[in-house]
Amino acid sequence: MARESGRLTRFIRRRVADVADAEDILQEVFSELVESTRMLQPIEQVGAWLFSVARHRIIERFRKRRPTVSTSDPVGTDEGRPLLFEEVLPANDGGPDAAIEELPAEQRFVFEAHELEGRSFKELAAETGLSVNTLLSRKHYAVRRLRRRLRAIHTMFQQTQGERT
Repeated sequence: MARESGRLTRFIRRRVADVADAEDILQEVFSELVESTRMLQPIEQVGAWLFSVARHRIIERFRKRRPTVSTSDPVGTDEGRPLLFEEVLPANDGGPDAAIEELPAEQRFVFEAHELEGRSFKELAAETGLSVNTLLSRKHYAVRRLRRRLRAIHTMFQQTQGERT
């Protein structure tokens, strides 16, 4: 915990403006780590696990605070016909988090470590024993896959936002 505390705190603070909320999330993450060790659940890469738990806790906190949006109100139009919120998002898509979860494990690890945790490729190479070029390649393929996966959703949102203004 001491080794990852500083980086984890910075990771959380970059995403959570309120200092008290950030401290609460940090405590929740470490509590979950303690609970996992009590339950004798092995964690292979503790650092990556901690950042993953922190990311999920941050998302949970924002979801709880998100204002309620009516899905029955139109969010845009399609050829003059009102579009409902449920029509804008593809069914069972899940958005960016689901897209990241669908990445192959090697690509997901590099993407999350570099983009979400802010770790350098040099640091990841030292930790994993893989070359920096291999890690760069894996991240490149992850980004390409995520772009393809999320392009349709992004385009639809851009169109509906343009129609609102």
